[in-house]
Amino acid sequence: MAKLKPKQRETFDPDRGPIMSARFAIALVLMVLGIAWIVFYYVQVRPAGGFDSSGVPLTGDNLPSVDENGDPVKGSPAILFDLAGWNYLIGFGLFFLGLIVAAHPATPLGRGRGVVVGMLGCFLLGLAWICIFYAIAQDTSRLPVFNDLDQKNLFVGIAFMAVGFTFATRWE
Repeated sequence: MAKLKPKQRETFDPDRGPIMSARFAIALVLMVLGIAWIVFYYVQVRPAGGFDSSGVPLTGDNLPSVDENGDPVKGSPAILFDLAGWNYLIGFGLFFLGLIVAAHPATPLGRGRGVVVGMLGCFLLGLAWICIFYAIAQDTSRLPVFNDLDQKNLFVGIAFMAVGFTFATRWE
């Protein structure tokens, strides 16, 4: 096996470009930030019972629905609580933006086999998201995130597929 020349040490395969680039680091940060936003909102901020269709907080059996002033009990930080369902749009938006940034040829997912992996992965995740939603549509309370999104789960599945098409445009 030949030793790599000093110029080639920064790449896994000299013909494909560097493994890590600033664009790929930004894409990873956006994806992790999107997932973290959704998880933090779901675990820390969201009311125990979620929200009803009009945006009114629902509470669990043992939790009060109003405080001593008659105001709804809010999670902390209050600004995230006030955003309610928009938190999912922000979280998924950051995640999908990270995937779209990762589809650029300067990143490993934007060239060679990475394009196929990203494209098929997004298509299959979108299909799985929609199929799971249809399978549990009568009682979504069993799965986190699905229970708050209801019919908006279809948008999430279709968004995964749309991001898959951004990878498809890079396929050679």
